[in-house]
Amino acid sequence: MTGWEYLGVLLLALACLAAMDRRLRLFLWDRPRRAALVLAVGVVFFLVWDLSAIGLGIYGRGGSAAMTGIELAPHLPLEEVFFVTFLCYLTMVAHPLVRRFVVRPADQEAA
Repeated sequence: MTGWEYLGVLLLALACLAAMDRRLRLFLWDRPRRAALVLAVGVVFFLVWDLSAIGLGIYGRGGSAAMTGIELAPHLPLEEVFFVTFLCYLTMVAHPLVRRFVVRPADQEAA
């Protein structure tokens, strides 16, 4: 991968996740305002986490041909925002998906 391809893959993955969410009404299309707030809080939390780790010198931006080279802050690449958003969104979609298709109805009544 070179340049913008990694960002493109992240955007495609987000679009696929959003399409599944819309079809099954799992998260954003179930309760849009609440879901958007939860997603935003999660993304902000992990970006603050990233910035803290960068500030402490725990990690920094590595060199990769797959990255755009755009940094939002020192050692914080543009792609990180979309990656963190994808991971938070995936978690929020996976929870109701598992409850709907994996957890038995008797287990749901007990919860």
